[in-house]
Amino acid sequence: MSDYRTPTSKVRGLGASGHGASHFISQRVSAIALFFLLPVFIVLLALKVDPSDFSTAQAFFASPLGAVVTLLTLTAAFHHMRLGVQVVIEDYIGKTATRQTLLVLNTFLTAGLWLATVFFLLMLALRA
Repeated sequence: MSDYRTPTSKVRGLGASGHGASHFISQRVSAIALFFLLPVFIVLLALKVDPSDFSTAQAFFASPLGAVVTLLTLTAAFHHMRLGVQVVIEDYIGKTATRQTLLVLNTFLTAGLWLATVFFLLMLALRA
């Protein structure tokens, strides 16, 4: 079997880009965070929010516990989502320009969603 790596790549011991391990670890850490945060978030929502009363939802998200758990959960979820979509784009998009454009859009989308989360949590907290 032939080794297609360059001599420099063999000396450095790196794969195609040299950042695969950190990406893998980051995605696993965000998955573990979600494993613990999502049940807490769902249980708190079920216990504190009445689906027929908007004011209970507003009170939950404006409370320190509700805001922090929501922000932590959605931060982990958006980070995990960005990493997962990045892998799909890198694996299945062949054209370099299209791949780079989609990777930038992926980052902007997840950053925008996170900023919207922070903005709306602040709005709810300030209205309470």
